[in-house]
Amino acid sequence: MLNFNIRGENIEVTPAIRDHVEGKIEKVSRYFNEEIQATANVNLKVYNDRQTKVEVTIPMKNLTLRAEERNADMYAAVDLIVDKLERQIRKYKTKVNRKFREREGVAAFFATADTSDASVGHSDEDEYSIVRTKQFDLKPMDQEEAVLQMNMLGHNFYIYTDADSNGTHIVYKRKDGKYGLIETN
Repeated sequence: MLNFNIRGENIEVTPAIRDHVEGKIEKVSRYFNEEIQATANVNLKVYNDRQTKVEVTIPMKNLTLRAEERNADMYAAVDLIVDKLERQIRKYKTKVNRKFREREGVAAFFATADTSDASVGHSDEDEYSIVRTKQFDLKPMDQEEAVLQMNMLGHNFYIYTDADSNGTHIVYKRKDGKYGLIETN
């Protein structure tokens, strides 16, 4: 069963909105064998230009489903989010079934459902093929230097060793143009 944590930013989460979100997102539970116990974290945002953004994160034992969508119509954004989540589940299920065909493991977690993808001329196998491998030494630096290096290279992320903690960190450029930092343990 999915529990819901629905937050609104610049919008009041009315019972009608709550019912629509819960009804639509609950549909993903049909892809699982066992009764799933997870919390669906839903963020609804309305910007000054009346554009809405819907973010859904569902952390589970074996995987985390996450999708976000922007649309002028919030209800349409929720519908598109469900499509994205279902695509993620189908891709993951196909990958797991292919990789662990003989074993129980994670594959038993999923119910039998149609795993065909509606996209034509595109196979899931191609999407995960690694076409290039790079090796490099991580230089100790601070996060500001890492952002400068990332921008200088024209990349949207940069991996480095933090000079203070000696841990491996990742800086990345967000869609809003700001920067994010991922710290590893």
